[in-house]
Amino acid sequence: MSKTLTEIRSLARSHTSAAIRALAGVMNSRSATHAAKISAANAILDRGWGKAPQSLQNGEDGALELIHRIERVIVHPEDGENNEDG
Repeated sequence: MSKTLTEIRSLARSHTSAAIRALAGVMNSRSATHAAKISAANAILDRGWGKAPQSLQNGEDGALELIHRIERVIVHPEDGENNEDG
């Protein structure tokens, strides 16, 4: 029998305490590898505090410049295309 997405989420959430305890157990285990401890610690922090913000690099695709152009159009629409240099 197929479960709906809501039912699956509810079932998963019912195991939250056990999952956090398991992650903490790995993080605090003397026999766990450093990679396992770091992975568990990151999972706990992400769930408790949210994921750390990712910085945006202006790579070859010019993503950062594109965002700046969009910002100028949205925040300063009166400038239009006349002020490409900011």
